Amino acid sequence: MLEIERKYKVKEDFRKDVVRSSLMKQGYLSSCPERAVRIRIAGGKGYLTVKGASDEKGISRYEFEQELSLADAENLYALCEPGSIEKERHWVTSGGHTWEVDVFHGANEGLVLAEIELEAEDEPFALPDWIGEEVTGDERYYNAMLAKHPRNH
Repeated sequence: MLEIERKYKVKEDFRKDVVRSSLMKQGYLSSCPERAVRIRIAGGKGYLTVKGASDEKGISRYEFEQELSLADAENLYALCEPGSIEKERHWVTSGGHTWEVDVFHGANEGLVLAEIELEAEDEPFALPDWIGEEVTGDERYYNAMLAKHPRNH
């Protein structure tokens, strides 16, 4: 499956439009840019995700995700590279799209990022008022990099 998404910093409060939220933790079995292999635990479930390298604009990349039992996810999580991500994800509906807003905790405390998944790279969408600087394609804001090199803002 091809993942097409744009990523932004969040500059204002987005919470008025939140439709649901979930705490998450994730680690990486492999965090190289060519192929990130992630273990995520959220909502009592586990997920194994493989992401390929991003295209030259940083918008599109291959993504494979498989649900795991919680026990399998916890066992794999224990094998992850040093560094992890702790965050609360909020799903926010705005302009006919659903945004995923991540409020980071732990080493990345204070960082808030929003992503929008699109059907095509040129799909039009409106930016909510709370959206700030675009960081699509900026590897410093990839979760795999944030696990190794935290950013607070």
